[in-house]
Amino acid sequence: MLDKLVSQILKSDKIAIARGISLVENESKDANELLKALYKETGKAYVIGITGPPGAGKSTLANYLTKLLIEKGYKIGVIAVDPTSPFTGGALLGDRIRMQDKAMDKGVFIRSMATRGSLGGLSKKAKEACEILDASGKDFIIIETVGVGQSELDIAQTADTTVVVLVPESGDAVQAMKAGLMEIGDIFVINKSDREGSDALGVALRTMLHLKMKKDGDRGETPVVKTIASQNKGIDELYEFIILHKKYLESNGKLEEKRKDNLIKQINELVNDKLENKFWTEEKKSVLESSIDKISSREVTPYDFVDELFKN
Repeated sequence: MLDKLVSQILKSDKIAIARGISLVENESKDANELLKALYKETGKAYVIGITGPPGAGKSTLANYLTKLLIEKGYKIGVIAVDPTSPFTGGALLGDRIRMQDKAMDKGVFIRSMATRGSLGGLSKKAKEACEILDASGKDFIIIETVGVGQSELDIAQTADTTVVVLVPESGDAVQAMKAGLMEIGDIFVINKSDREGSDALGVALRTMLHLKMKKDGDRGETPVVKTIASQNKGIDELYEFIILHKKYLESNGKLEEKRKDNLIKQINELVNDKLENKFWTEEKKSVLESSIDKISSREVTPYDFVDELFKN
């Protein structure tokens, strides 16, 4: 049964891809075997991450970028990471509805995924979903995040090019700096650039990026692109900068280097998950439950308790 699913995914069968991602998302016992079987066929797709504050217009931008890539003859995978529904654990916003016209295209696969408690704006299983889309023959995979806060920004550990979308609202550049977005952005987009304040935001961004370049000795100025995504304006320029960044990474070995670094982080996460699951036996959970009152009343320190857990 699994062999058939692998074969169908490799043929880019949409139903098979959907089933494969569902196996991964639901942590099915077959998920690991599926990912192992597909792994040799991965590493070919180029991953574009689109992130930024909520309401910046990321979905609209992703929509028109997808349309442009389709027109250029590419096969596209889209993962729209939504807030988790508190009732079902599923994706709440359902970007597939917004992008329904693109979803009908033969070369496109669009999937909404819930964050399910992940703090970095990216679904815990989005990386594995990327691997399935990659193996299915997609040329580009676009990941649109839920909108990050001041937490770890794990989109940068998955995407080859990270696009940070901001809008000309008061303090947006400062908020971007606080949230760590300045550190991960390969391209910055000022969306809704017909609004008042877009020029001021552009100046503030370029100033901060110039200072960062001088401090870090980066490859040069980070591009800042103005768009009005709702009117499909500026998308061509954004595409050109993505391709330029792709060529830059490929030409000097930085793409391979970046992917190796991301693999190390992924392996660390897999090891930590495995160790945590193996460590917390029912017996240890029971010991924690029975000891929590003593720890809470300061009779036992959390540190001594953990030391004891590792002795047993």
